[in-house]
Amino acid sequence: MENASLIFPAGEYSYERLHEQTAAYRERLKEQVVPGTVVALVSDYTFEAIALFFALHELKAIIVPITTRVEEEIENRLQTARCEVRIDIADGELKVQRLTPSVERFELVEQLKERGHAGLILFSSGSTGAPKAMIHDLDHLVDSYKGKRGKKLVFLIFLMFDHIGGLNTLLNCLAMGVTMVFPADRNPEHVAQLIERHRVNVLPASPTFLNLMLISGVTERYDLSSLRMITYGTEPMPDSLLVKLKEGSPRVKFLQTFGTSETGITQTTSKANFIKIDDPGTEYKVVDGELWLRSKTQIMGYLNASMERFTDDGWFRTGDLVEMGEDGYIRIIGRNKEMINVGGEKVLPSEVESVLYQMPGVLDCTVYAEKNPITGQMVAAKMLFNEPLTAMEAKRRVVDFCKTRLARYKIPAKVVVLKEDEHSERFKKKRIADQNHDPLLRGKSSDGFVTQRT
Repeated sequence: MENASLIFPAGEYSYERLHEQTAAYRERLKEQVVPGTVVALVSDYTFEAIALFFALHELKAIIVPITTRVEEEIENRLQTARCEVRIDIADGELKVQRLTPSVERFELVEQLKERGHAGLILFSSGSTGAPKAMIHDLDHLVDSYKGKRGKKLVFLIFLMFDHIGGLNTLLNCLAMGVTMVFPADRNPEHVAQLIERHRVNVLPASPTFLNLMLISGVTERYDLSSLRMITYGTEPMPDSLLVKLKEGSPRVKFLQTFGTSETGITQTTSKANFIKIDDPGTEYKVVDGELWLRSKTQIMGYLNASMERFTDDGWFRTGDLVEMGEDGYIRIIGRNKEMINVGGEKVLPSEVESVLYQMPGVLDCTVYAEKNPITGQMVAAKMLFNEPLTAMEAKRRVVDFCKTRLARYKIPAKVVVLKEDEHSERFKKKRIADQNHDPLLRGKSSDGFVTQRT
């Protein structure tokens, strides 16, 4: 840990400096933040934000990290979590604002206060409804990293500060005492520059972002030879895309990792596109093709939603569809809310995408469901090509290529030609799915995540 550091665009900081800054913030805030205070930390990764996070943890606060810069979204989160203090960071300085206290505090927040534990409130993406506020016992999460062996590695911290995957990667890296590199923004060019400059060894990312690196050509323009491992998750990885990535980086080990915002860390081992859950703190089972989890670090509950996706005995129905492999390995093949129902025939978007990625000239594709008056739903695809094409030309190529590779009902009946890549701010595919067929999932969302367990 002697030479390990945190590298930001604004400068490089030692672990000792982080410890000193944490202590300084703890001393400064101890009168304003008593145990159980709900505190919004409005910032993406900065040295000051990380030190503040740990200072609030030591003060036994309930931390609400918020990275969005849209004030309306910030206000919604402040109100939903019933925040009592808001802290912004500008030019390295803390701006502490006392908010009007809520008439009533959440029972789960009171439980944490009675335990003398810090808490963590995270929000789902809200892709299929209002974002859900999930509350974790932060002490339990932090304790799960104790006893890790130190390693001399350089990690690039890609996932967001308000995302369970980003926080878990941060905690894991700190526990191992590795050097961490924090990008100023998350675009392939900048990330590749940082990998080359700082000789990054481990890159956690999503399949969508890894494909963007291929599309942009950064894997050829920059020296990425320091990379030993790329971990991926948050969404299914099409088999053919994984093949392309491995061909482009033959010396890099690719590992699929898994977890959910609701259940926290899930330690896995990976083989090709299969994973094995071998975490002593996590149980799993597959029910009707769906993965169910029960963990020691799962959420205490939601602040603004029911626990209907949890069974009475604590199992969380992830919504992830899996197929069983050998020796206990499983493969994530999609989400049940994204399954396309074509006249009773079920279609997995990832299966179709894997075929489309093999088409000559295809740079990116996203398969999703659209309504159809005859079959109920039909398969549609948004596609990015390396040359200008009309929708009719693209459709003809897709049909010709897929007719010997896919059943007829799986072939996209509609093709939308994109002029540029399309993805969410968290670098996941933006699917347009009709969820009316599944009342359990209507208006619900759950974020999968990447967390590296080395």
